Amino acid sequence: MKVLIVSDSHGRDKYLFQTLQKVSPIDLMIHLGDYGGTEEYIKSIANCPLEMISGNNDFFKEYPKDKVIKIGNYTVYLTHGHRYGVYYNTSQIKDAAKTRQADIVMFGHTHVPMIDLKDDIWAINPGSIALPRQRNRLPSFVIMDIDREGKAHFTINYCDG
Repeated sequence: MKVLIVSDSHGRDKYLFQTLQKVSPIDLMIHLGDYGGTEEYIKSIANCPLEMISGNNDFFKEYPKDKVIKIGNYTVYLTHGHRYGVYYNTSQIKDAAKTRQADIVMFGHTHVPMIDLKDDIWAINPGSIALPRQRNRLPSFVIMDIDREGKAHFTINYCDG
């Protein structure tokens, strides 16, 4: 199973469109909020099941602030991250995932990609597909692959500048 994880497109969907063309086919796409009013466009280009939650800039949207989903054998907590001090560390967001009996928490908000596979809960942040803040300033996304044994593997990927 192949899952595309993105966040913080802020209405600038050029790299999201290019990424979908590059990595397809995918089995699931996850957008972790701050889509900037282009959710209908995102739905139209996904060509696969799509999970979306709202971020701190997605005012008056029908999408939930967070949700728990199953991906393979994993329970995954999806949240934008802005309510959990994610600029400082992942302890609060991992605690929130534990309360929901999740194995993995996926979040955005910082615009900086991160894969934290330490401890009991995995924390995955794809960074921003449009407005990156990490040193190389390239839009980023994460691919989650679930192998034949059911194990998850995560990779941070960068769009061509």
